[in-house]
Amino acid sequence: MDFRHFFNSKKISFIAIFAVLTTFSAAQAANSTTTAAASVSHETHGEEEFKPTEVIMEHIGDSHDWHIVGHYSVPLPVILYTDKGFEFFLSSQFHHGEHDYQGKHYTYRLVDKKKIQVVGADGAVDEAASKHVWDFSITKNVAAIFLSVFLLVLIFTSVARAYKKREGKAPKGFQSFIEPIILFVRDDIARPNIGHKYARFMPLLLTIFFFIWFNNLLGLIPIFPGAANVTGNIAVTFVLAFIVLIVVNINGNRYYWKHILAPDVPWWLYPIMIPVELVGVISKPFALMIRLFANITAGHIIILSLISLIFVFKSMAIAPVSVAFVLFMNVLELLVAALQAFIFTLLTALFIGMAVEEHH
Repeated sequence: MDFRHFFNSKKISFIAIFAVLTTFSAAQAANSTTTAAASVSHETHGEEEFKPTEVIMEHIGDSHDWHIVGHYSVPLPVILYTDKGFEFFLSSQFHHGEHDYQGKHYTYRLVDKKKIQVVGADGAVDEAASKHVWDFSITKNVAAIFLSVFLLVLIFTSVARAYKKREGKAPKGFQSFIEPIILFVRDDIARPNIGHKYARFMPLLLTIFFFIWFNNLLGLIPIFPGAANVTGNIAVTFVLAFIVLIVVNINGNRYYWKHILAPDVPWWLYPIMIPVELVGVISKPFALMIRLFANITAGHIIILSLISLIFVFKSMAIAPVSVAFVLFMNVLELLVAALQAFIFTLLTALFIGMAVEEHH
């Protein structure tokens, strides 16, 4: 049989995918350069020194609007619960933090482009009143999560419909891309680590894997609706780790709890072993939370730090080196995006497997 046509088509597909990824990487570098350059221009006008820390922290942090390009951004809904009732308005009322907004109950100010606080009659922040304000706003990271969930539902419902229509037939189109990944999660993550009970945990493992992977990839897209640092937000990784903690301990069998509360050691070691085992119950999901948060955030920080070197040294001579390293880091981050989703899912399956393992 002649397979040359098959390999040629794969080669063409690989070249096309690489070209797209390189284009995204170049766009990310250009976008980072534009952002930093805008900051430099603004600060130079005010005769202030360029502060890379502020630029980097603004990029990786959350915000009440979604930046598009230049001074244009998409305002997001602000939802506040106060001791006098709810407040609803768009973040554009703050004019990027330059103006206060007079609501029904209080006057509000966007402090440091992140925190909303109450302003008193004297124009100063009223700390006492601000303590009664609960912020349930749709921030950039929340909007990005809604977007990724919408994409996941759209993609997998379409794939499910395709399987129903083509029952018993080979996968076609997007099915042929998704199916190997699903089988990889099942055969290389769930089965080896959980055992014969793997099937009941497959929905959780697939959801975790694709949710992390999609958000990592969306965070690498430099233009709207990308560039949100969702998995680099410790609140998001905390919730994912907390879900793993609950699932593991709810499904833990009697041997799992016996190992924690009555380990096979002399009784006089119990005061040492039991606290250590209980700490282990918390430290495992804690490690998941920190690992994902730190790796994704570090990638964004490194890329922006490399771009900032141009403006720190105030020389275009360093620009080719900085941009070349940024392109390299962006391509590397594509690998990290999938790798972190794989590691989080793998360790989740491992922890579940330890909890449901039967005694031998």
